[in-house]
Amino acid sequence: MTYTDINMFMEKLKQLISCNDNPLFNNPRIISERPQFQLLYNELGVALQALSIRQDLHDPEKINDLKQRFIYAVEEAEYIVDLFLSSVHFMNTTQDFPTSEDFNRSLNLYEVVKSVISVQMEIEYTFMIIDNMKTKSYRRTNKTLYQSAAAQRNTLESTKSIDEIFVGLDHDVELIINKLVEDQKKLDVISLVGIGGIGKTTLATKVFNDAYVKHHFHVLVWVTVSQTYEFHERDVLVQILESIGVKLDLEEASDSRLHELVHKHLMGQRYLIVIDDIWHTKTWDELKPYFPHNNIGSRILLTTRLTEVAKHANSYGLIHHLGYLNKEKSWELLCQRVFQGNECPEWSIKPGMQIVENCQGLPLAVVVIAGVLAKQAWSKKFWVEIAKRTGSYIVGDKSGYLETLALSYNHLPLHLRKCFLYLGGFPKDYKFHVRWLIWLWVAEGFIQEDGNRSLEEIAEGYLMDLIDKSLVIITDKTNSNGAAIACKLNNIFRELCLIKAKEEKFIIQTERQVLSSPDVVRPPYKPVHMFIDKDINILVFPYLSTQNVRSITWFGNFISLSDDIAKYFRSFVLLRVLDLQKCELKDFPKGVDLLVHLRYLAVWNPSQDFPSSICKLWSLQTLIYVTEQSSRVVLPSNISDLVNLRHLWSYHPYTRKSIKRVVFLPSIEKPMNLQTISGVVLGEGVDNFQKCFPCIKELTCIIYSQRHYEFKSLTYLEKLKLTVHDGPKGEPKNHITFPATLKSLTLVGCLLPWSDMSIIQSLPNLQVLKLKYMAFEGNRWDTYEQEFAQLKFLRLEMLNIKVWEAYSISFPYLRQLEIFHCLDLEEIPHEIGDIPTLELIKIKKCRDFVGESVRRIEEEQHDCGNYDLKIDIFEDK
Repeated sequence: MTYTDINMFMEKLKQLISCNDNPLFNNPRIISERPQFQLLYNELGVALQALSIRQDLHDPEKINDLKQRFIYAVEEAEYIVDLFLSSVHFMNTTQDFPTSEDFNRSLNLYEVVKSVISVQMEIEYTFMIIDNMKTKSYRRTNKTLYQSAAAQRNTLESTKSIDEIFVGLDHDVELIINKLVEDQKKLDVISLVGIGGIGKTTLATKVFNDAYVKHHFHVLVWVTVSQTYEFHERDVLVQILESIGVKLDLEEASDSRLHELVHKHLMGQRYLIVIDDIWHTKTWDELKPYFPHNNIGSRILLTTRLTEVAKHANSYGLIHHLGYLNKEKSWELLCQRVFQGNECPEWSIKPGMQIVENCQGLPLAVVVIAGVLAKQAWSKKFWVEIAKRTGSYIVGDKSGYLETLALSYNHLPLHLRKCFLYLGGFPKDYKFHVRWLIWLWVAEGFIQEDGNRSLEEIAEGYLMDLIDKSLVIITDKTNSNGAAIACKLNNIFRELCLIKAKEEKFIIQTERQVLSSPDVVRPPYKPVHMFIDKDINILVFPYLSTQNVRSITWFGNFISLSDDIAKYFRSFVLLRVLDLQKCELKDFPKGVDLLVHLRYLAVWNPSQDFPSSICKLWSLQTLIYVTEQSSRVVLPSNISDLVNLRHLWSYHPYTRKSIKRVVFLPSIEKPMNLQTISGVVLGEGVDNFQKCFPCIKELTCIIYSQRHYEFKSLTYLEKLKLTVHDGPKGEPKNHITFPATLKSLTLVGCLLPWSDMSIIQSLPNLQVLKLKYMAFEGNRWDTYEQEFAQLKFLRLEMLNIKVWEAYSISFPYLRQLEIFHCLDLEEIPHEIGDIPTLELIKIKKCRDFVGESVRRIEEEQHDCGNYDLKIDIFEDK
């Protein structure tokens, strides 16, 4: 639990204290306990304020112990409150269940409140003692400073065999050296960015020791910033002066004297300073004043794992991201380290390739595993064994590789640590769908509200932070706007995740342990998250060992859950996430409606309609329905009772695309707080969109051709996909209006006249436009003087258009144009090639004339010197 979790729990207490429209919270049993909720809320607030306002602590171990005790007390309080809420919900929902009396819990928070008050009083007493004992910190000794400089020298000396392990960085070295010595007089900052073990320091050392670099610069300085960095001016100044070769009495020299000497010896000199392993923007701000801007071509080379640090140091300078080694380079490095220039045996190639693949392109991982292999370099059996368990050998290496990786984790802010550890529970090489990962994080309670941004927007920022810190890799981007749609965790970092998660008892994973073993039992009240990749009869788990399970994510066939979950619901009573979208079920899991704390529910292929009892799950935020059937599944009309539901989603299990005419919402009784609807047919009882979905941001739905649809009033709508259901012939065409907030629009089967394009063209924020299967009717589209002011992506697909007249001024910011299956289209207007921002034209299954016109455009642009425009033509075989 972090302060984020505590604040969220206090928000829940506030809701329990105040009146609201939640039926459960207005239950007489809960109303009668409001004095207890109020008392707990008050005491938590006092203790939290006492802990959060103090930053100048001189006894961190004592304070951390107090913080941990406070967190334990809050976890216990939340556990008691949630069990009580489950009891109330259970008694209201289950009338004749034989064990209902056994779960008729009363609420007693007074003991836990006493614990909170005890911690609070000790916090205040500890602060008083600290304030009385504060003394001026002693200046570190001469010996310590010299040890720091010596450590820096040892770092360089440890790279004396750098040529032995230097593989795959030749182009990077050339690029960096050219940037360092280019004819630019002003001081410039170049940054090397990448995850731990990727080769930043190796590359910097190779550049630093290059003969031409040494000749070009008058002064070369290497500064290593401690990863546990607390800025000490003297440390850095001493490292610089030691590198320059200045002799002085460190004990006698003042800080100002050291600063003066550094400035004196750098001024007028063309210097290169390498600052290795910098973690904080504040560190750079404090180092920067030491380096004079002498306008003679001096350079600073930074190595960091954090993109934000590089951008802060110089947002306009070169920020060079180091990539992973490919399989061939990894194999070359492995052979160099193991066989020392000798020929590798034929039998080693197959297991060796598996080993380097398991190293995921990390040079340091290859070096570590090579050290293990070198002990038995000629043992085929040993190589095969290493190939099976490469990751375990790497993270178990005693030379400090795990510590190198762990630095990235240790430097994560607390709000990101849970998000990162959570990723370790998923299978190897698992691709996270960004949208669903964000919804999971929100449901798990990892995201803290911040200003006016939604939880999903904040969670997306968390993910981008992990990507910028090189801990998560983007695997797929959308063609339309370049946003990440899928990402993955490097398997080596996954091993780190699993180790840290086990230390913190954060997850249970069947890949690593047997669920019924004693090790599964967690400390009281500590939430855990369960990831299961095989069918285990979870329903018969001991009550006490699984009561604190907050989420279950299943990756295999879930035969066990065909039983009645109500009989065993005590094992799931505090469950927030139940993700079963990877396992096909015959029936909707019985008793799910008892899980009152459930926030995320994903199911695959229940054969019957959604039970209306699901609408009692007032905490539910995300509901995902996965199906490959063609039959219609009807959502209950009382679905609007789900007051916290934000995402309603349906898709095909293999294509992840929305389904036509499967999930049907006939009507709703009152407005909903939905932000996202996808793959849902809206019935006649869902006609006033502003009334039904006032907060909707993304809508993918099927509508009927004979009706008018007013979307203009949806002032939050940013993404809209409309598929029109064919009505009887002779019915009037659709009348559709759109809001000015729209950024992405997809139309299917609307049969609109091309004259209506002026309505779309007038949308001021539209960036993505996809016109599919008869979206517009007519064989000619003339844009005339229409201007799509912000449009970046345009797709025309399965339209009966023959002639398209367009001008470069019509699409001033277009980046990508796609024409798919437009069999009647004669050509692409040659003026399209004059759009200055255009980067790519894709043609698929169109007439030969269309391909020829695109090739003419390419030739014309090449003649004008534009080689940035790419052409992809997929021939119809």
